Order: sequence, then C-alpha cells, then structure tokens
Amino acid sequence: MPAVVAAIPLGYLVLRLSQSDPERLLASLWRTRTLELAANSLGLSATVAIGCLVIGIPTAWAITRLRLPLPGLWRAVATLPLAIPSYVAAFAWVATWPGLSGFWPTAAVMTLACAPYVTLPVAAALTMADSRYADAARTLGADPTRVLLRVTLPRIAPAAAAGALLAALYTLADFGAVSILRFETLTWGVHSAFEGSLDRVLAAALSAVLVTMAFVFVAVEQLMRRRAARVVPATGAEPTTLSGTPRSRVIAIAGLLLVAALSIGIPLGALVVRLVGGVGIEFDWPRLAESTASTLGLGVAGAAVAVILALPIATLAARYRSTVGALLESVAYLGHVVPGVVVGLSLVVFTLSIAPALYQTVFALVFAYGVLFLPKALGSSRSAIQSVPPALEDTSRTLGLGRLTTWWRVTARIAIPGIAAGGLLAAVTAMKELPATLMLRPIGVETLATELWQKTAIAAYGAATPYAIALVIVASIPTFLLARSGYRS
Repeated sequence: MPAVVAAIPLGYLVLRLSQSDPERLLASLWRTRTLELAANSLGLSATVAIGCLVIGIPTAWAITRLRLPLPGLWRAVATLPLAIPSYVAAFAWVATWPGLSGFWPTAAVMTLACAPYVTLPVAAALTMADSRYADAARTLGADPTRVLLRVTLPRIAPAAAAGALLAALYTLADFGAVSILRFETLTWGVHSAFEGSLDRVLAAALSAVLVTMAFVFVAVEQLMRRRAARVVPATGAEPTTLSGTPRSRVIAIAGLLLVAALSIGIPLGALVVRLVGGVGIEFDWPRLAESTASTLGLGVAGAAVAVILALPIATLAARYRSTVGALLESVAYLGHVVPGVVVGLSLVVFTLSIAPALYQTVFALVFAYGVLFLPKALGSSRSAIQSVPPALEDTSRTLGLGRLTTWWRVTARIAIPGIAAGGLLAAVTAMKELPATLMLRPIGVETLATELWQKTAIAAYGAATPYAIALVIVASIPTFLLARSGYRS
C-alpha cells in the first residue's frame, strides 16, 4: 500500500504520457532544448552530490571524532542550514551580490543548503561505529591514511551514499533556487510548460526525463550500499573520540566557521539587513501568526504521514534483499524528484476522481507532504532498522513472540532514534515546501512559504522579510531536535 501511494504521481505521469500524441511526445523528448535542460540538471545534481560529500564527511568527522569546545554548538551549526529554504538562500546571495547567476553559483548555493543531508547520516554512522576495527588495523602497522581508506570509509559508505542521493534528488527537484539564480534546469522547463505555454505534453516529457534520472541515481546508491554491506556490522561498542592536535582542532573549527558563514551567516545577514531597511512598513502580525501556526501543524502532520508510509518499505529494504524490495524502494524515492507541480496536479486529478470531498482540504495537502517527503523518512528509517542486529529478532522469535510483536518490542525500540530523525527531517522540509502547497492548500490557508513567495513575486521584499525570518525560526525547531538527537539516524 505505501508503494502504491508513492506511485500516484508516477501513475499520473504515465497516464498523461499515454494520452499524448506519440510523434509530438518523441519530438519533445529529442529536441535540443530538452537535452540541454537534462544536461544542466544532471551536471548540477552530480556536482552538488560530490560537493556535499566533500563538505559533509569532514564535518561529520570533526563533530563526532574530535574533542572540540562546545560540541553541542558545532552539531547545531552543522544542521542549521536545513532550516533555510534553498530559495531564501539564493535570494540572500543575489541580494548581496546582484547579478549572481549561472551554473557554479547555483551549485555552490545548493551544496551549502544540502550538505547536512550527508553530515547527518555520516555522523550517525561514525557515532554508532565500533572503533576496535580501526584500532586493530593501527596495531597491525597500518598508517592513518590506510585505516581511513580500508576501514573507516567502507563503514560509512552506505550512509554517505544515502545522503548524497538525497542531495542529488533534492537538487533535481528544486525550482526556487535555480529560478532565482537564472540557471535553467528540467524543473524550470516543467514549470514554464505548465504555467507559461500550458503545454502539458512538453511538461510530461520533461517530467519523464526527471523520473528516469531519479531511477538512475537510486540504482547507483543501491549498488554502492550492496557492495558496502559486506563490511562487518557495528557491534555497538563506543567509538573512540580523538582529542586531536591543537593544529587539527584549529583547522577543524576554522572549516566549520567558514561553512557556517557561507551557508547560515550570509542568508541570515541579508534578511536582517532587509528587515532593518524596511522601517516604516506595517506588518500584518495576526496574519504572520496564523501562517506560522499553519506551517507548524501541516509540517508535523505531513512528517507523521511520511514516517507511517516509510516504515513498511524501510523494513523490507533493510531485512529482505529482493528485486521486489529494491523496486518498491526506488518507487518510494520518486516523490523526492517528481516536480511539486506534477505531484500537485496528480493529487488534484486523484481527489476529484476518487474522493471529490477531499479536494483542496488539509487532508489532501498533508497526504501530498507524505508522498513528497517519504524519501526523507525512508533513508533514515532503513539505516536505523538495518543497524539492529538480526540476532536480537531471532532470539525474540525463539521465545515465542510473533513477527509484529518482535518488530514493535525489539526492532522499533532500538531503531526509534533513527526513525524519529527521519520524521524530523521530513518535518523541516515540509515546512519549507512551496509548489505543491500553492496548488493544494485550502482556500484561506496560507503557510510562511506561500506568504513569502507571494510577496516576493510582487517585489514587496520589506513585507516578505518577517515571513522569511519566521520560516527560518520555525524550521529551526526540528533542526535543533535533530542536532540534539546526536545524529542517530
């Protein structure tokens, strides 16, 4: 059932493609412009994924394995970029340096925004890893570089690959940042086809290319995970925290401060400047309070639906290796790459056809959040369930407990921190969601993201600033809880 729910956008896309004229569809797919947009999306996503690995792995190592002053502060700082929507970050950079645009500025902004997707799972893997293997390698004469390459990296590879996958998929589906930085990708093309030329065939063709790319990314991540699964699982022993030399700690702190300044300092600084410069503008504080409450309520509800949908698929993927399980997991990841406008349209068609009473209701919007952010909960939940030793479940079964009881009393209790971390990650993303919210929100219901978008669309930047700041503050709540969780995802 969860996979069927996750496949609703894909079903809509297949239906739209099947109803299109084949010759026109092929012409849309093979035109030069489509190939250019596909190359832009592929290059941007791959670059962002690599950049997130370059930033995320050293960051995770520094905050988990080095004795830094104020460790809780550095964990919070490493997670906080999740609270800043990519389109807000892009707006801040453009406001600071007008004229900024193109591939590399877009890649830099997206990398800074998505780096925590790698930091979180890698930090969790390092926290849960048994350091005795590395200690044994060092006692056998292996130098630090060989220990890193032969022992540590293989153990964190699945977590790093999962984080890079989320970063790549997030970049594939992003519309706001690429639009502000004027770098044309497939999502830009889909939105232009739907909203500009009303060419549904072209929009469906571009969306099909996006979905194909998503399948490729997911297949690569699954291949890496299967190869890394040969590594001996963690035994639960406490990892060694290295004190490090004074020079290494200074370098680590300098690097963390630099990343924080670029990913957090500049966006927040630009917002503060806008707020100070907006003296004399009257803010609608009751409206701000209402949209803040809507953002919190809808985000939490959407995250709960995402976790409920993710758990069966995560359990199947973590415990049973099969073609069916791999296919279901791949389908579940589609919600993260199908453009929000396509998800919105698919649910509009679905609700009007199956349950008209649900059209433009809170239930439809929360359901859309669950489909969109199912991958956020899925990756974390799968990793958490996979870390539970199967021997514990076997022991429970030999004592007479059934499968469901064993899962609830043994697996879920051990994996609950990771499952909760996935829910928090889904919540912080749902609070920032824009395209599907614009299409599916009930009449009279506004979120901070929709208010921000509507005001920036008419260049009312002073009036938009309080909503941007409130959105960052609200999204910081689950982000802070993620940092407090110790990254056990």
